[in-house]
Amino acid sequence: MPVYDRSPATDIRVIDRWAGGVGWLAHPDEEGRRASHAVRADDGVWVLDPVDAPGLDELLADLGDLAGVAVCSSYHARDAGAVAERHDVAVHIPRWMDRVAGKVDAPVERFDRTFGASGFQLHRFEPLGMWQEAIAYREADGTLYVPDLLGSGPGYTVGDERVGVVLSHRLVPPRETLGALDPDRLLFGHGEGVLDDAGAALADCLDGARRRFPRALVGQLGTNLRLLFASMRG
Repeated sequence: MPVYDRSPATDIRVIDRWAGGVGWLAHPDEEGRRASHAVRADDGVWVLDPVDAPGLDELLADLGDLAGVAVCSSYHARDAGAVAERHDVAVHIPRWMDRVAGKVDAPVERFDRTFGASGFQLHRFEPLGMWQEAIAYREADGTLYVPDLLGSGPGYTVGDERVGVVLSHRLVPPRETLGALDPDRLLFGHGEGVLDDAGAALADCLDGARRRFPRALVGQLGTNLRLLFASMRG
């Protein structure tokens, strides 16, 4: 099983479908479980951190016309440029985020706290060097998107957790950034989201992160190292 499958996708697996959006996996068998999303907004459909796949345009057409593509992690350039070019829209990147623009072959627009009229407010998270992450929350419908810090894919959850903190931050879970939020749905850049009792799943994740650290260290260290090295090569 590859960590991140860089070959052209041959299929698409739909995940996280709700009335206002949809998520998908372009390479569902890869260890990194890169998830992408499209969400409706007042100005059209916004695509978040996309990995391209056959059938994607048809999936997006069901939601409406694209307003833009947003990249929310310094390691999630992915196929943002290709999707944006095909739909004649720009790639939107936080003004403070490095690394991404040089990997995107499409017009780029910079933003501060929100992209377009999406309604999302961005929380800057910049824990280490080139790891820069924009956590996106839309209070109007309770949608919370966390690109890397939280997830449900390999390297994140232990035991019966539905949401896990990345191993490097289990001892210092992001309470200041996420602790006051009560989302209706949780979407991730890695793994399937949580669409039921998302607030409770988030609270359990933050409350139990440190307590479950020893178990996570034993079970996830190798996976996290593989994911880290593969991301740095991307």
